[in-house]
Amino acid sequence: MLIVGLCPSSRSLDAPGPRMTETPLSTPASPALRLTRRAAFTLGGVGALLLVILVAVSVGAVAVPLSTVWGVLANQLIPGLVTPDWTEGRAAIVWDIRFPRALLAALVGAGLGITGAALQSVTRNPLADPHLLGISSGGAFGAIAALLHTGLFLGLLTVPLMAFGGALAATLLVLMIARVTQATSADRLVLAGVAVSFIIMAGANILIFLGDPKATHTVVFWMLGGLGLAQWSHLLYPLAVLVPAGLWLWTQAPALNAMSLGDETAASLGIPVARFRLTVFVAGALITGVMVAFSGLIGFVGLMMPHLVRFVAGGDNTRVLPLSALFGAIFLVVADTVARIAMAPEDMPIGVVTGLVGGVFFLWLMARRA
Repeated sequence: MLIVGLCPSSRSLDAPGPRMTETPLSTPASPALRLTRRAAFTLGGVGALLLVILVAVSVGAVAVPLSTVWGVLANQLIPGLVTPDWTEGRAAIVWDIRFPRALLAALVGAGLGITGAALQSVTRNPLADPHLLGISSGGAFGAIAALLHTGLFLGLLTVPLMAFGGALAATLLVLMIARVTQATSADRLVLAGVAVSFIIMAGANILIFLGDPKATHTVVFWMLGGLGLAQWSHLLYPLAVLVPAGLWLWTQAPALNAMSLGDETAASLGIPVARFRLTVFVAGALITGVMVAFSGLIGFVGLMMPHLVRFVAGGDNTRVLPLSALFGAIFLVVADTVARIAMAPEDMPIGVVTGLVGGVFFLWLMARRA
């Protein structure tokens, strides 16, 4: 959210009346100092992400000391670097179960965070989010169809591809409804997304009802959000989508800044507004669809992270986009850790944790805006 400050015009030298002198209340920080603060903030975020990943690997139903986590990680990266003083079981827990899960949580959180920031700018709506715009529901519909009805006819690629197809179809449906109903305002676009989300989820429930009863329990748990099936081989797909799509969104930060000021302003700067908005929506659908395929429905990450980042980093999307990805990754790793230990040895759906936190944040945001 860009904040434009308007300064009162200065009085003419020939105007009558006493000349006013102004005393600044504070000395603005120099560009070098601001740059240092931003760098320190970013480095602190990266350090916090590494720390929460290590803690997430360490804690759980079976606690593993951080020294063991470091040792297993070092031996996997450089075999023989550390003399093992742990059992094969603990090594398997650390490397084969918890590390892939923590890294998948980081990738999903980063994807949802950067998508939410881009959608909020391109729609000029602070409540825009992949979940509220129906994109996540479309991805869930495609993934459920693959898991319960079509089968994995393309191998492991089937679920993310069909999830992307569902997310893209939901995105186009929202845009079509907004155009037909002339819902040009940002608020009405979000309302169209919410309506489409309800319709698609009704269709997804029908698919579950008609599916194999033995598989429905797993699918229902997956819809609530869960990372328990994470494997090293699964990380390639969200990583291969997040890196190029996220970098493209980052390169479009100046255009997103212009879009957040209004369509007229963006058009006056030479931006093809309709085509650019559609392209951003397609990129968001691609990221969200693939993330949903491997994590289920996880809401509010894309809503919360951009707001929190703007409080401390301002409204320039050059900073907001990467920091939303970074802090989205931190938040989801922490949320998944809480979900694992809250009802240990059972896993609580991560969507329950993000829903509780997101609901409280949503109410706080409404109160603050009021």
